[in-house]
Amino acid sequence: MSRRAFPGFLRLSAAFLALWLCAGCTLFRPCASETCCTDEGDCLMTASYQAVDQLLAAIPAGRRLPMDRPVIVATIVNIDTLAGSRLGRTLSEHLGTRLTKNGYKVVELKLRDTIFVKQTEGELMLSREIREIGRSHEAQAVLVGTYSESRGRVYVTVKLVGAADGIVISAQDYLLPIDANVRSMLWVQN
Repeated sequence: MSRRAFPGFLRLSAAFLALWLCAGCTLFRPCASETCCTDEGDCLMTASYQAVDQLLAAIPAGRRLPMDRPVIVATIVNIDTLAGSRLGRTLSEHLGTRLTKNGYKVVELKLRDTIFVKQTEGELMLSREIREIGRSHEAQAVLVGTYSESRGRVYVTVKLVGAADGIVISAQDYLLPIDANVRSMLWVQN
């Protein structure tokens, strides 16, 4: 190889290495965005935070949610059983945290006496309960969601639902890789 070709070869090699590293991150850590996860736990928070940001950005102008009115976050449940898991409760905590960081008032249901909370299920929110619970907490909206597991991924759907009318205001889908961290949280306790 000539001396002239060597610097070009180094640049090409460096560019190839950078592309390979980025592609590897995308292939093996498929979060909700192009951002690579730095560790197993980071992907859960990153994906959930981005989902809330996208959910809020997609609210139609006519349905904007005032930040001074409460929002309730229900436990994200398994789509097949409507049962909670550590994963569903953890996702709900992350979603509620991000709503709070965005300036919304989030009602902490675990501190309320008027809602029965099963330790293994969390604050399940079925459609028939939305109006009653929303009214009792003067909530404007409820964040509900489901997840399902398939082929090494967890598919998550979250929706902001009007507490008074039960109509979906905004919805967002995202996925998580099933790594050791996620797998340990998927099982449903009895």
